[in-house]
Amino acid sequence: MTIHENDYVDQAEQAIKKLSAKKDQKALVTTSKIRNLLAMVSDIYNDVRNVQGEVLSEELIGKINYMKIRFYYEAGKDKEEKVKDLLTTANVFKIIDEIGGKKKNFLLFSRYMEALVAFRKYYGGKDE
Repeated sequence: MTIHENDYVDQAEQAIKKLSAKKDQKALVTTSKIRNLLAMVSDIYNDVRNVQGEVLSEELIGKINYMKIRFYYEAGKDKEEKVKDLLTTANVFKIIDEIGGKKKNFLLFSRYMEALVAFRKYYGGKDE
């Protein structure tokens, strides 16, 4: 995976720092928008957490694929492209692809998304 247990926090921080350095922080996605993305992840998280074993069911893989489509939609409808910038800078689509139907990988992705939200709030200051 692009992220690992020992570096996902650092990678999330670097992505947000890179975005916050652009155009006096106007490039940062709003906290509410990034939390909406996290909410989509959280909807799947509890189901994945309760899976016995390491392999996710076809139903959960379908939910993850649908979440990915929703991320693309959110990125596409944002005229200022802040969501797209976040998702591409943080390699979110690549990381989703690398979940590969494995419980451990989804749980790590979920923590990575939480880290992105936390660093967005920490480095982003107040929303407009």
